[in-house]
Amino acid sequence: MPQPADMVWIKWLAFFIAALTLLGGALVAYGSWRWNGASTALRARLEAARAPHSVARFDARELEGLPAPVQRYFRAALTDGQAIVAAVSIRHAGTFNMSAAAEQWKPFTSQQRVITQRPGFDWDARVMMFPGVPVHVHDAYIAGAGYLHGAVLGLVTVVNVADTPELARGELMRFFAEAAWYPTALLPSQGVRWEAVDDSSAHATLTDGPLTLKLLFRFTAEGLIDTVRAESRGRLVDGKTVTAPWQGRYWRYARQDGMRVPQEGEVAWLLAEGEKPYWRGTTLSATYEFANPPAQ
Repeated sequence: MPQPADMVWIKWLAFFIAALTLLGGALVAYGSWRWNGASTALRARLEAARAPHSVARFDARELEGLPAPVQRYFRAALTDGQAIVAAVSIRHAGTFNMSAAAEQWKPFTSQQRVITQRPGFDWDARVMMFPGVPVHVHDAYIAGAGYLHGAVLGLVTVVNVADTPELARGELMRFFAEAAWYPTALLPSQGVRWEAVDDSSAHATLTDGPLTLKLLFRFTAEGLIDTVRAESRGRLVDGKTVTAPWQGRYWRYARQDGMRVPQEGEVAWLLAEGEKPYWRGTTLSATYEFANPPAQ
């Protein structure tokens, strides 16, 4: 049975734990509030960069002359008359490897906003380093500029890179590779040029401002996108940017709003020692907005 002196220490310990819990909760709440304010400003810049679409619906006649696997893809993913995606809000959950050299997989949730004209997106994620300790991350491409910011609790910055040529290139590359989730953005009428490689793959080229990218798309036997590969993308290793081949993989397609889009995916660096995945995610929801007919 505790003695009176022991009871005093137990009460002080309980008080200390309660105070720490309250302080921790206050820090989490304050960090989220600050982060959400910055997110609102970032999303406003993204929306301000939107441009009108020259066409509002997919016309199957624009497939004429495209490489055979690309034609099969659009016929598998779209139907004639499909409305052109102007924007999409996607929620994902999955795991993220926080280490460039080891396996430190942590759970994440994210809300991503994508604008297809002018190309842009903002990935707003919470990666749980420890229970109750999230790292907030913005990964974005807005009006031709890249932006990467990560902060523990949304308060203590661990990475902050913005508006460098290599980052802009990498972020536009991400927008392009993730177009499996907004497939009308890959149409020739949306500015993408296709070149044949073989019966199951093709190169696609996208230009935004001074940036021009070429990615290799490989397709499944069903005609849908299997992988998207870049021969060189910058990655942060010990605070320095190094380049390596990079790849996104997609599977478990489902039909939504008339389109077939993937429900699961994985992103990896293709290193000399082998493939190194760092993002694995599942789509929780996708809300699409479609282009209006162009003004006459």
